[in-house]
Amino acid sequence: MSKVVSAALRSLYLLDPEKAHGASLRALKTGMVRPKKYEPDERLAQTVAGLTFPNPLGLAAGYDKNAEVPEAVLRLGFGFTEIGTVTPKPQDGNPKPRVFRLIQDEAVINRLGFNNEGHWAALARLKACDPAALIGVNIGANKDSEDRIADYVAGIRNFYGVARYFTANISSPNTPGLRDLQARESLSSLLSAVLAARDEEVASSGRMVPVFLKIAPDLTEDGLDDIAAEVLAHRLDGLIVSNTTLSRVGLTDHRQASETGGMSGKPLFEKSTIVLAKMRQRLGPDLPLIGVGGVHSADTAAEKIRAGAHLVQLYSGMVYGGPGLAADIVRGLSTICNREKLNALSEIRGCNTEEWATRTL
Repeated sequence: MSKVVSAALRSLYLLDPEKAHGASLRALKTGMVRPKKYEPDERLAQTVAGLTFPNPLGLAAGYDKNAEVPEAVLRLGFGFTEIGTVTPKPQDGNPKPRVFRLIQDEAVINRLGFNNEGHWAALARLKACDPAALIGVNIGANKDSEDRIADYVAGIRNFYGVARYFTANISSPNTPGLRDLQARESLSSLLSAVLAARDEEVASSGRMVPVFLKIAPDLTEDGLDDIAAEVLAHRLDGLIVSNTTLSRVGLTDHRQASETGGMSGKPLFEKSTIVLAKMRQRLGPDLPLIGVGGVHSADTAAEKIRAGAHLVQLYSGMVYGGPGLAADIVRGLSTICNREKLNALSEIRGCNTEEWATRTL
């Protein structure tokens, strides 16, 4: 990291986290952030769920909630990006303060609660984007919704013309009762409704848009069994593992560890990677998995792939690594290909699944 970027990050740390987040969005909008140069590497490219990704690194949902800067994000070096979580109606989310940096641990605790401007604001912005841009749409339910499944169906229908893929987010800990949708009966109902809506859109448009499911890391072995069974029964296109955790294991900075909300960042890496590997074992070698949680370097991204991921995402890593992190990781993945004499990075996928899956949650 350059001295200039390091100084800029230190200055952002003096701001309230949400204000710093807003400042970073404005910097991307205005072109103040100059992308680092990196050479595209065909060894990093792969086709997943019918989509061709130039590299396996994506920006997770949560940063660009309202689709303000998806194309600027892609110019940073990410192979894909995911906007949202978006809900049908605008909502303010939970009371502030609701985001807390744990700088010593390079972690973040948030209890935002799906704050966003609603479907129509995000949709208008996405319609102005290049249709070829690899932009996923993360959909959720309003806190006060009387029919949460209907909210997810509305997300499929409203964004079908602009989304390259969908993520049904049922794993945020900050909307009361949302994680209940991970229970087997509820999950079956959700997946049936969402995929039926997708199939109707395919029939009318002739265009297939993959649907992924994002799960929590705070699941029991039985819970993982249930989710795997429903994913396979409904022939879902892929799984994202995982969202933030309610656990505080791995923290050394305890000053704000008692704050409620989901924790992300470096301390989540081990837990989320264990869940990833366990799901890979349950789902077989081919179902697309996206590994999220604690990715902050080329080595951690590669280890997610070794644990069984096709693709990886990060968000909190950029809080501490700065806007050049994506390009650094992509270059680092090319270096790994050189060092290990790989014809394609995907050759390492799953080589450490068994080792990770035997660890205790």
